Amino acid sequence: MASRPAPPVDWELAERVAIRIAERAPFARAHEGLDLVEDFDRHTSLAEKLVADTTGLIPLHGSARARVVDRADWIRANLASLQRLLRPMLDRMAERPAGQLAPVTTWISSAELGAVLGWMSTRVLGQYDLLVLEDEDAEDQDLVYYVGPNVVAIERRYAFPLEDFRLWLALHEVTHRAQFTGVPWMRGHYLGLVESLLDVDVDGDDPGDEPLVDRLRALAARRGGNGRQGNAGLLEAVVGPEQQRVLDRITGLMSLLEGHGDVTMDRAGAGHVQGADRFARVMRDRRRSATGIVRLVQKLIGLEAKLAQYAQGEAFIAAVEAEGGTALLDMVWERPDNLPDRVEIGEPSRWIERMSALVG
Repeated sequence: MASRPAPPVDWELAERVAIRIAERAPFARAHEGLDLVEDFDRHTSLAEKLVADTTGLIPLHGSARARVVDRADWIRANLASLQRLLRPMLDRMAERPAGQLAPVTTWISSAELGAVLGWMSTRVLGQYDLLVLEDEDAEDQDLVYYVGPNVVAIERRYAFPLEDFRLWLALHEVTHRAQFTGVPWMRGHYLGLVESLLDVDVDGDDPGDEPLVDRLRALAARRGGNGRQGNAGLLEAVVGPEQQRVLDRITGLMSLLEGHGDVTMDRAGAGHVQGADRFARVMRDRRRSATGIVRLVQKLIGLEAKLAQYAQGEAFIAAVEAEGGTALLDMVWERPDNLPDRVEIGEPSRWIERMSALVG
């Protein structure tokens, strides 16, 4: 009688490892006894109005709901999101004959996933994510997460004024919600790209056949490299060549959204947030000052690439608006084909020429 193959991921193990790391980190209980919920309800509501006035993007599913969570709840929400996202691929992996996925590989991969999520849970301040749902069947993408202990920890460390910093943080997360729910086709387009990216052939000569831990280690070995490989994260490790084109489209989209998020946050907060320049400077320094194991983790999960996305997205927006103002930039929201890809983000003139040909 054939033995059953080991599950590709032990989600319970990943959760235990992540929560143990999160609870042992400093400030794990910093938010307890503070009324953050009322504050973030108020700031999220105001941020939504300011973002709508600045961008013209009106969410289709009503008002956002602020949710203040601790690190463990953030971990559980994101693990549930990962399970939904990876379910089709992991189901195919689980159907392979026993022995192709050794139990020790499952254990190590799950423990490493937990370690990464545990570390991230100590750094994330706020999050809006299409895949982090209160209910798997829900269509109303209205939840905006704030990780209470991390918010309080950074406020205390840098003596940030609470009202200004919390509104500043809300502006960034609400902008992302406006992008995904204020552009009618954006949610379906983005989810379609992600599904295509993860549609790997786990039975062929594909990176999916290689244990995750081995792919992570190979990725870490390239940490001194430059260019695309040097900035690669988990997605670069698991996709094959046929999906690189999809990844380029996702990278272009995320660079645009991150850059647009920062630009909108600055514009919407003008006259409402004091000290925004200092907040932004501290956040940039915080992202870039990591050394040792922290920098390795950033490399593994693609945070270094994400930092480049912020800068490239902002530079793209500046170049487009210098050429044709906000009217030209607003063409990105008209249809999926108008979105810039990875190359166009780095060379805005290519996108400008393409859009000029459409209207000319």
